[in-house]
Amino acid sequence: MKVMHLLPSLTSGGVEQVVVELCEGLINGGDESIVVSGGGPMVADIEKTGARHITLPVGKKSIRSLFLTGKLAKLIEQERPDVINLHSRVPAWLGHWACKKLPEHIRPKVVSTFHGYYSVNGYSAVMTRGEKVVAVSNFIREHILECYPTTPAEKIVVIPNSVDTTVHYPEYRPSAEWYEKWHADFPELKGKYVICLPARVTRHKGAAHLAPILVELKKRGIPAHAVILGEVKKDKMAFKEELVTLFEKEGLSKDVTWTGLRRDVRDIMVACDVIVSLNLLPEAFGKTTLEALALGRPTAGYEAGGVGEQLDDYLPEGKVPTGDTTAMANVLANWYKNPPTPKMPLQAPYRRKDMTDAYIALYREVCKR
Repeated sequence: MKVMHLLPSLTSGGVEQVVVELCEGLINGGDESIVVSGGGPMVADIEKTGARHITLPVGKKSIRSLFLTGKLAKLIEQERPDVINLHSRVPAWLGHWACKKLPEHIRPKVVSTFHGYYSVNGYSAVMTRGEKVVAVSNFIREHILECYPTTPAEKIVVIPNSVDTTVHYPEYRPSAEWYEKWHADFPELKGKYVICLPARVTRHKGAAHLAPILVELKKRGIPAHAVILGEVKKDKMAFKEELVTLFEKEGLSKDVTWTGLRRDVRDIMVACDVIVSLNLLPEAFGKTTLEALALGRPTAGYEAGGVGEQLDDYLPEGKVPTGDTTAMANVLANWYKNPPTPKMPLQAPYRRKDMTDAYIALYREVCKR
């Protein structure tokens, strides 16, 4: 069986990591996997699995992307995948249009993965087309049924994203050398109650909520310090400046550390005292939260979406009403002296093999149709 994945790029993020994991599962099972994207640093991760990467800018939101339809159709005809898995909206439109250009007898089966809590409109509706629709959480399944009522319930398959429990497990600790460099790079963290927000710097990820949370904790005499662990893309620099100004206004400039994009997220989460998710929009899944829980870290998050589902299963006391910074500060204050331990070990359906096995079974199912 040959599976082709279409996604915008391979820069960073949960969608990209899922595709890497699916490639690994397919290749290890003796199948073929091809990834088509605009490229990026994670191409090396794809190729390391034994899968192939083909660079095509299928994720650009531009009228020019329409001209890629012919190229994509030709590529599909050459590669003859049995299944195409569409992982984002622009690639989904291009994928469907490309398939329509092909004779029916060589058209691949189409699976789309609803990775995001997309805005509800005709543009997003493309993700409900195809043989099967993967919802990455029960929350997303309900979202699809409510907002796209013409989608048959039996067409939707819930396959949560996953964690590799050989990589993320409670006993994991970074090396002494890593700790030495971490403390040398960020000496301001010494002796502090370090709150880590692992998220790209965008408005809906809730970094602005760190300000009232830190203010409240400091009022209680807790030496709180926030680490914002995530990429600041060029188009988000103005928003970062807004945040810097906000922290300055609240007298918190020395209480916030910006790490930028890092590949040692696992080590940083272990080195910090608590992990938070402050998404203002519901997380479709919340992979980083699951990784933190799997590492045995005290983890708190706003309750909407997939993050709430995970906390229900592994650390219910960490679930906070979305947007309630006072409630979040209360949770973190209670944990300052008595940090909780998530219920472990991680169980199905959240383990890596659970996810890859479920996808591969789904691919085989649609191939039989």
